[in-house]
Amino acid sequence: MFYGLFENLIQFDTSLFYFFNVKLQNGIFDFLMPILTNLDYWRIPLGMMVVLLLIFGKKRGRIAVLLLVVGIALSDQLCNNVLKPLIQRIRPCNVLEEIHLLVNCTRAYSFPSSHAMNIFTGCILFSYSYPKSKVILLIIAVLVSYSRIYVGVHYPFDVLAGVILGIFCAFIIITLFKFLSKNFRGLSYS
Repeated sequence: MFYGLFENLIQFDTSLFYFFNVKLQNGIFDFLMPILTNLDYWRIPLGMMVVLLLIFGKKRGRIAVLLLVVGIALSDQLCNNVLKPLIQRIRPCNVLEEIHLLVNCTRAYSFPSSHAMNIFTGCILFSYSYPKSKVILLIIAVLVSYSRIYVGVHYPFDVLAGVILGIFCAFIIITLFKFLSKNFRGLSYS
């Protein structure tokens, strides 16, 4: 019974992948999604943001950077060094035919999506420090996560798991920060 349910979920996930990757393809997304999914396009703006927060962000900015670094380190290590090697799901671009592949297909494992996990961890942590930014950050996180399916390198369940685990990692860091800031006055925003 469990095996049949698991097979049905895998089939549903594959069908969803083809829907998002093939059926929804269009010229605008063909241009946009490879840019959104490629970390190389984000390095300079993110690096500049970190430097500006460290220099001009006062205590809130420095705490925001600290939370981001610790949170993304946690989510990235958990994803790439624990979960992916444990689960070993092959990427759709390595096993499916007639997909719409827009980026290089690596041999790294697929589940969960580290892009989705890291971007949601970062989005929530930054929104915690700067609540007014949460809508734009959520939009960016959703688009980056969706891009992983659209470019052909992740199944929808890979991305969904990454989103859920990213939210979980962010809440662990926020809970730890709240605990530490109550016990160590120098670590709070005020």
